[in-house]
Amino acid sequence: MDVRWYLDPARHGRVAYRSGHIPGAAFLDVDTDLSAPGGRRGGPLGRHPWPSEAQVSRVMGAAGIGPGVQVVAYDDQGGAVAARLWYVLRAHGHDAAAVLDGGIVKWLAEGRPVETRVPPPAACEFEARLRPGWVVTKDEMVGRDAEELVLDARASERYRGELEPIDPRAGHIPGAHSAPYTGNLTRGDVPVFFPPAALRERYAALGADRRQPIVYCGSGVNACHDLLALEAAGLRGRLYAGSWSEWCADPALPAETGEG
Repeated sequence: MDVRWYLDPARHGRVAYRSGHIPGAAFLDVDTDLSAPGGRRGGPLGRHPWPSEAQVSRVMGAAGIGPGVQVVAYDDQGGAVAARLWYVLRAHGHDAAAVLDGGIVKWLAEGRPVETRVPPPAACEFEARLRPGWVVTKDEMVGRDAEELVLDARASERYRGELEPIDPRAGHIPGAHSAPYTGNLTRGDVPVFFPPAALRERYAALGADRRQPIVYCGSGVNACHDLLALEAAGLRGRLYAGSWSEWCADPALPAETGEG
């Protein structure tokens, strides 16, 4: 599954897909397929509201994802977008899901082929059932225990409130720790995930080996990259799906700036 998506409104994942994709890959759109309606420009539920069970059942079934079908998601941003599909599937009971490390960037760097042919749909049945505890709501975030570990997957400058190019308020959820998803990746032209041992060291330093963290980002997409890294490290986390875009839209909720 090709899950390319861009914050830049001048770029479109479907255009990139049609220009060349991994042979046999189909396309899913973060805005319309992996998010509930009404969130594109921001709102009370955030920019990428968590999809309902009915929507997930419909979208995955139409994409040919049925029981036992192995899904490999990819993008061109080190998995930062593809991890959303991975987590949506896992959260709804489909464990046969993975992210292609390095995505299409590594694929092309290795000289592998791409195609422009769009494979015909092979619809099947997908029964989505959200697993308890995998997705945290705003009310649960507000009422959480003060000792709960919360990780912010956005860039450090957004966490500190020095820069906020997207949402109406800057800063972070009080008590959250900064854990930018980019810290899961190697540097260079073809970023890939660090080895599991290095990822475990990173998240253990944040306390994730002692407390299962709640992870959020701007809209619930990039946070899934941290959740994938946690799993690779042998740890577990949960997603606050509304993330900062939902939290900061409520003027009654506080925000912190600085290092926290």
